[in-house]
Amino acid sequence: MDHDVCMRWTPAFQSELTMDQPVIAVLTAEDESLPPGLDGMADQARLLLANNRESLEHALPQADILLVTDFRTEMLAECWHLATRLRWIHATSAGVDALMFPELQASSIPITNARGIFDRPIAEFVLGLVLAFAKDLPASVRYQDQHRWQHRDTETVNGKRALIIGAGSIGRQIGRLLAGVGMQVDAVARSAREDDPDFGRVHAHDTLLQELPGADFVVVAAPLTDDTRGLFSNEAFAAMNPRARFINIGRGPIVDTDALVEALRTGAIAGAGLDVFEEEPLPADHPLWAFPQAILSAHMAGDVVGWREALTEQFLANFRRWQAGEALHNVVDKERGYVPPVQ
Repeated sequence: MDHDVCMRWTPAFQSELTMDQPVIAVLTAEDESLPPGLDGMADQARLLLANNRESLEHALPQADILLVTDFRTEMLAECWHLATRLRWIHATSAGVDALMFPELQASSIPITNARGIFDRPIAEFVLGLVLAFAKDLPASVRYQDQHRWQHRDTETVNGKRALIIGAGSIGRQIGRLLAGVGMQVDAVARSAREDDPDFGRVHAHDTLLQELPGADFVVVAAPLTDDTRGLFSNEAFAAMNPRARFINIGRGPIVDTDALVEALRTGAIAGAGLDVFEEEPLPADHPLWAFPQAILSAHMAGDVVGWREALTEQFLANFRRWQAGEALHNVVDKERGYVPPVQ
């Protein structure tokens, strides 16, 4: 292979490393460079940047570790047969659904994720949406644009009930913040349990339709799995209180977008705060943009200043554990599709 092409894929310090050092392939978005902070690994590992199909095919056969910052599942799945020496995959996201293709699921290669990095920022984002709905802030911004003085009464969140779909680390952090402003917070998870430290009650997944009518705010914070894909359908939205607001910071495909559009159009729900979508970016002509009772953001709920550096620090801490032969943190259960809660 042409030497100049190889050097474009790898840091300039590649030639200084010895062959017994681990090789880390970094799968990034097209034309992106290495995540910030990785260049400090020059004396610990050989880094191969894979930001297109050709460079991924070059990197995978050499890689001991795959660091995934971009989730082009089809490309990785198609090149999977080249990953002959891979021993660990780390995803710089909480959700790993894009990596759950059959060959990887069936392998013995551990996957770790970014559990913990985004919990507090996402919870703050959800709290902001709840307050924005209750205090009618979107309308205030519209009236300001119109130079219009429009007095009206708003709502209090104290005593309102929030139902959080997903009782993982993100859902728990959301629960704590919402409880902190006086809300009653329950959750829906795989199995029911009482006496939970962060929720009034945790209800079983199969009771969702019975729990939805009593919620003022429904917050999706679940991973995308076979159980949650399409969970919010016409039936689920019909079960919600028409005064309730729906918030999704989990995964777009958990929601049937056509059903959500219909629920907003008919008034089956009072509003929606959406950070994730079935199709991203959301097309400019999509009907969701036009609903005044919807607040839309560009998959950014967890992205606060410094998040990229925090992700690198988390990976480096786990890399040190891997080098020392210690148990990795945040190991994903590949059958469930997420990191199991600590019992």
